Amino acid sequence: MADSVTSEVEALTDWATADNRRFLHVVYRVGNLEKTIKFYTEALGMKLLRHRDIPADKYTNAFLGFGPENTHCVIELTYNYGVEKYNLGTAFGYFGIAVEDLKAAVDTVKAKGGQVVSEGNLPGQTKPSAVVEDPDGYKFALIESGPVPDPFALIMLNVLDLDRAITFYEKAFGMRLVSSDSFPEEKVSIAYLGYGSDEKTTLLGLTSNHGVTEYERGNAYAQIAVGTDDVYKTAAILKEFDGKVTREPGPLPGINTKITAVLDPEGWKTVFVDNADFLEELP
Repeated sequence: MADSVTSEVEALTDWATADNRRFLHVVYRVGNLEKTIKFYTEALGMKLLRHRDIPADKYTNAFLGFGPENTHCVIELTYNYGVEKYNLGTAFGYFGIAVEDLKAAVDTVKAKGGQVVSEGNLPGQTKPSAVVEDPDGYKFALIESGPVPDPFALIMLNVLDLDRAITFYEKAFGMRLVSSDSFPEEKVSIAYLGYGSDEKTTLLGLTSNHGVTEYERGNAYAQIAVGTDDVYKTAAILKEFDGKVTREPGPLPGINTKITAVLDPEGWKTVFVDNADFLEELP
């Protein structure tokens, strides 16, 4: 019996690794949608891809990125009517954007009134970088790099138990560990995981700050969305590896897109979206 269960779990993990997965978008809340759109398009070089208003539920979404949603990881901004400020907390890290000319990118941010927080290499980064803030305080690391298919390079989150998080994302999410290292002088350990074959794709970065035993979650950052060919199998795998499934797999009312949602061991939320249904949603 035990051998049979083990075999079933191995089959699920093999399927997860082979599943057609990629980062679709990252979702978070902002207090001034138009101001944020202006900053992202003019200072960071993104494009406004689509916009939808849901008056019945009193919120608006805007999707921005460096290319079409069917090939790129993009940002989904949420503006809730009447809410002008959110608490970012201390658990969220930053987003990373690959730029070919760091000085020019920083100069553009400054020219558009953006705040440059720091210039110089970040912990775990060997490439020149600078950190800027958007109007809501979300940090973006501009990382000098050669040409890449998608400049939206990195989603960085803080975790308490890095080894546990790496194992969960490898086994339950089917991600590949790109690199992992400790930096004693900066008192951090960092791991990068993703679905691509190298660092030229969007990666999930996990940071463990040495000695930190608690983070404030805040209410600004929401979740990552990941594409999958089967939300039902995905939910089964997530449960096998102690993911907390907060939404059982199935279609969303009204639009029939099939999803499932999960919290990782640290409480970070991810929504898995049926690939075919997602493409049907796009204009």
